[in-house]
Amino acid sequence: MQPKDVVRTWVDAFNRADVEGLAALYAEDAVNHQAPETPVTGRAAIAAMFEAEFARAEMVCIVENVFQDGDWAILEWRDPLGLRGCGFFHIRDDRIDVQRGYWDKLSFLRLHGLKIPDDPEPFR
Repeated sequence: MQPKDVVRTWVDAFNRADVEGLAALYAEDAVNHQAPETPVTGRAAIAAMFEAEFARAEMVCIVENVFQDGDWAILEWRDPLGLRGCGFFHIRDDRIDVQRGYWDKLSFLRLHGLKIPDDPEPFR
């Protein structure tokens, strides 16, 4: 599979909230780093992350663009609530071994009506 095909398969599984389907796309030692969060390492930990996030909020990924450059695929996305972001996926042997996502966590929390953590050191 080409990297962009892996990402399109990932989007399909994500939109079904299919944790097992998503986990199967990752290498055993993969790293998923959603920039607003701490990196998650390993297929099992990544599956647990998706399980928790799907329980927390209904998430939908609408593809704007998918680009490919060598072993990398880049996903530009939006959701029905207006959040936008992008993801970078490094593909090795038809599996995701590195994923980095960039999106606005504060907007996500507000759009889903989730608690916004107290900021221990607000801007001065």
